[in-house]
Amino acid sequence: MKIYCAAPISGKSGEDVWSYYENITAVLRNMGYEVLSPMTGKEYLRLEKHLKAEGYEGPVSTAKAIYSRDIWMVEQADIVYMNLKGAERVSIGCMMELERAHSKGKHTVVVMEEGNIHEHAFVHEATDVRFGEVNQALNYLKQLIIKN
Repeated sequence: MKIYCAAPISGKSGEDVWSYYENITAVLRNMGYEVLSPMTGKEYLRLEKHLKAEGYEGPVSTAKAIYSRDIWMVEQADIVYMNLKGAERVSIGCMMELERAHSKGKHTVVVMEEGNIHEHAFVHEATDVRFGEVNQALNYLKQLIIKN
């Protein structure tokens, strides 16, 4: 089963983002998922002090490449797992991915605490299952892979 992982990226250090995706990919692969990640092929961004939403010139990080590939990955996935916990600013990329996942009938699992900056009726309606804590979501995702 394929799962696409999403989390806010802009404004964070390349190392923080890279570490997050390495860790969550390892956890989900260990459960048996085939993991799709927006950081695939972007190792060179690991050294960035503050990742930005646009303005890169590398072939896999132009605006067109980021949008096209990430949306393609969402469409390939069975599940979209989105971790918005502790977000300091709205992630437009995550919101676009959530909408695409919902519109394509993907199962959307979101981690978001009460009062999160992403609180919005559209986010609530596009989210199939919402958890306040990462460990709750991971336990649920583990049950899904075991059942299928």
